Amino acid sequence: MPTPETDAQFATRLAVEAGQLLVETRQRLFEQGASTWDVKDAGDAVAQEFLVREFAEHRPADALLSEEGREDRRRFDGGRVWIVDPLDGTREFSEPGRTDWAVHIALWDHDRFGAAAVSLPAIDLIFSTDPAAPMPAFTRDRPRLVTSRNRAPYAAVLVAEGLDCDAVRLGSAGAKAMAVVLGEADIYVHDGGMYQWDSAAPAAVAAAAGFHTSRLDGSPLVYNARDPWLPDFIVCRPELADGVLEAMWG
Repeated sequence: MPTPETDAQFATRLAVEAGQLLVETRQRLFEQGASTWDVKDAGDAVAQEFLVREFAEHRPADALLSEEGREDRRRFDGGRVWIVDPLDGTREFSEPGRTDWAVHIALWDHDRFGAAAVSLPAIDLIFSTDPAAPMPAFTRDRPRLVTSRNRAPYAAVLVAEGLDCDAVRLGSAGAKAMAVVLGEADIYVHDGGMYQWDSAAPAAVAAAAGFHTSRLDGSPLVYNARDPWLPDFIVCRPELADGVLEAMWG
C-alpha cells in the first residue's frame, strides 16, 4: 500500500500538475489562435476543475477557499482550509512569451500554515514549505525591489526612495514573491489590494525559507477571515525588514 502524501507533498504535486495542465492548455490555445479572453477563461477553468477533483478525492474533509470557486462555508468552522489560486497572473498567462504567472496552493490549519507550494509552470520551477527553499546570499550594493507591471504602489515608492532601491517589474503576486525567494529581488511590497489567495501560498513559502512576511504595518498575516480581502503584503529579506517598515512609517 503506498504511503499517504503529506500535506506538503500534496500541495507540491497539485501545484506542479495544475501547472502542467496550464502549460498544455495555453500552448494548444495559442496554436489555435484563440482570443486573449478565451485563453484566460480556459486557464482558470482547467486548473480549478483539476484542483476541485483532487481535493474531493484526497482531502474531502478539508474546506476550500479558491479565487475561482464558490464559498465553502465549512471554512468558518476554523479547521483546515486550503487557500488556492488556480492561476495567479491570468493576464500574463494570456500573453505569449510571458512567464510571470503561477499556481498557489496553501493549507491554513486552524491558526497557522500547515503546508504550501507555489509553481511557476512556464519556467518549470516549484517552491514548497517542505523542503523549504534555501535563502540566497545578499550581495548587492543596493536592494532590488520588485513591483507591478502597470504601476508602483505608493508604499513601494516610499520603500524604493527610502532604501535607494533598484526596481524590476513583474506580473503576478506569486512571481514577484518568488523572485525574492530566488534572490532575483530583495523586497516585494504591495498595497494596491488583493485577496487571501493572492498571498497565502507565497507568504507561507517565503516564511518557511526564512524571509520576513507581514502586513504593511508589520503585523502578522492571518488567513481564513470571513472577508477574503487582504489588501497588503510584504515579503523581504529579514535584514531589510526594519528598513522597509521605517521607510513607510518613519
